[in-house]
Amino acid sequence: MVWRAWSGSRRGRAGRPGPAGPGPSGAFGVLREARLIGADLRDGLHGDRTPAAARRIRRLVGAEAVVLADLDGPVVRHGALPEGTDLEAVLAQVYEHGAAFRKPPLCAVPLLVADELTGCLVAAFAPGVRTPGEREMAELAEMVAQALDHSELRSARARIAAADLRTLRAQISPHFVHNSLAVIAAHIRSDPGRARRLLTDFADYLRYSFSTAGDYVTVAAELQATQTYLELQRARFDDRMEITVRMAPEVLPVAIPFLVVQPIVENAVRHGLEKKAGPGHIGVSGFGEGPLCVIEIEDDGVGMEPELARAILAGVGPPARSVGLANVDRRLRTVYGPEYGLVIETAPGSGTKVTIRVPKFMRGVVVQ
Repeated sequence: MVWRAWSGSRRGRAGRPGPAGPGPSGAFGVLREARLIGADLRDGLHGDRTPAAARRIRRLVGAEAVVLADLDGPVVRHGALPEGTDLEAVLAQVYEHGAAFRKPPLCAVPLLVADELTGCLVAAFAPGVRTPGEREMAELAEMVAQALDHSELRSARARIAAADLRTLRAQISPHFVHNSLAVIAAHIRSDPGRARRLLTDFADYLRYSFSTAGDYVTVAAELQATQTYLELQRARFDDRMEITVRMAPEVLPVAIPFLVVQPIVENAVRHGLEKKAGPGHIGVSGFGEGPLCVIEIEDDGVGMEPELARAILAGVGPPARSVGLANVDRRLRTVYGPEYGLVIETAPGSGTKVTIRVPKFMRGVVVQ
């Protein structure tokens, strides 16, 4: 019986819209402005779109001026504060007490990201204009803080993905290097032409693995590196390993994280086919599935116990087997979200199939 293991779960968090003000008319207008403010703060308080966020907040609450500040002071200001306003004193009071400051025509509320004070939102209103209540300002601050929290999350995910990629690059198997060189040496006298081709393949493999061009490559580039690796392995298996590669043209230009296919193929060879008596087969296929790009790596090797597959995806399996798969799974979930981890189908004696599903297009996932 084939068992399916998967990593990640679907999660969602609902946010509340900011307070209604004399800006956009109607609930849908308010919701749209709230969404756009979140998009403007995608890169944090120091992003290029922060001034646009301040402008939208000002319009949303009907303020004369809005200031967004971090703990070092004002970051961006939209509109003119009342003459004589001591902005530094206002910020100091908010930061000292961690609470809102209200003294008409000013309202200042702290920005808490992950329960930590990270900044302040200040709004100034014209005399005689009804100012938002304490609860309304708190909700507005929560909306801004939630956008900043998402920004921090994206930055943390990018740092984690980069660190995992550096780890993977540093873990090219000495076992593979030794065997590849031994195979090349064995062919030098018997088949010098093939020895030269294998040496070129080996150099190309190393060049790709240590490339620093960027964090993302096309499916076509990853497939080329995978084929190079498989040719080296087939020579080591004395051509007892059959290789099948089928890739739909529509997915070849899709951008994916660097080194996600090859480590899975390496795992299939080392832990699936090397332990199998007789010839073996490994197949790599790719196709479109609506908005998704699907890549499948399948071998007819020895397979594994379902519990072991689960442990590998959780990163608690045997180190020799867990490093590559767990690394790829973690990077996929970091880049695309928890629902995009690896899917493993396996059973003892039934081979192993690993499936990657990622969006064909996603903001920030581009080949540089």
